Amino acid sequence: MLIRIGRFSIITICLLLIWQTVIWITDVPKYILPDPASVGMALIERYEMLAHHALTTLSEIIAGLFLGTLFGVISALTMVYFRPLRDWLLPVLVISQAIPVFALAPILVLWLGYGMASKIAMATLIIYFPVTATFLDGLRRTEPGWVDLAQTMSASRWAMLVHVRIPSALPSAASGLRVATAVAPIGAIVGEWVGSSSGLGYLMLHANARMQIDVMFAALFILAVIAVALYYAVDAGLKRLLFWSSETTTTEL
Repeated sequence: MLIRIGRFSIITICLLLIWQTVIWITDVPKYILPDPASVGMALIERYEMLAHHALTTLSEIIAGLFLGTLFGVISALTMVYFRPLRDWLLPVLVISQAIPVFALAPILVLWLGYGMASKIAMATLIIYFPVTATFLDGLRRTEPGWVDLAQTMSASRWAMLVHVRIPSALPSAASGLRVATAVAPIGAIVGEWVGSSSGLGYLMLHANARMQIDVMFAALFILAVIAVALYYAVDAGLKRLLFWSSETTTTEL
């Protein structure tokens, strides 16, 4: 943990130095690229406002992550154990990714309104595919020897699902969930850009229109912190849950 914190501290300091160096060399105006000190002051002075909008965005991301994961798991299980439905559900899964999710944002806002529902729906759609695809692949690639052994022991279909197929598919599903967690903020932010009354995306859009670039960068910084913290929280939880998997013993980033 201390090594990871030290690594992130060094990376952050290096990025800040590069940022400040670029400003010194190019003499770029503050309304295009504010210096780190200005952004830091905006974080302090607008703390309450930023915290309010950050809480909205975080709630949308977590809700979308939960629903996307839930629907993805249900869809994968349905396609594996109700094979006649697979031919119907697979095209829907492909279509859900063939149509750019960003193009659906205005429609979702029109249908679900300017509140959190449309942003949660956006995040859910983005998360749905990687979870479904990886969990389905894991279920279909269960070690044949384990299945044969379970059948030899007269295991029921339910017992084989719970004790063989799902545990075997969890490492694959965990990889999909990590990807989903990394892209989850995209859906919420795009939805807020299209139409909302709260959230970091809403704040960034309005700060840009009012030339409050330091506030916009402060909101972007908080969004990055939320995304990274959420990813590592999910990653840590998955490693604890799948302590028996070889994936959990790989070198940490």
